[in-house]
Amino acid sequence: MNQTYYDMVTKMEAAGVDPEYIQGWQGGYLVNPKREEQRLTEAYEAGYEDGAAKNMDNYKNWVKK
Repeated sequence: MNQTYYDMVTKMEAAGVDPEYIQGWQGGYLVNPKREEQRLTEAYEAGYEDGAAKNMDNYKNWVKK
């Protein structure tokens, strides 16, 4: 397994990041197809874009208060 991927997902979960963002990030990172349109959320799409770009900084914007 990709250690960077595992470490990042663990870090986001521990930080309390919106699960929608995490799922999007995972999909983008792994180059999976996006969800069907009716299930897309703002958090998912932001996560997908960041994951596809291997961006590991923006997750802090999606921590649930």
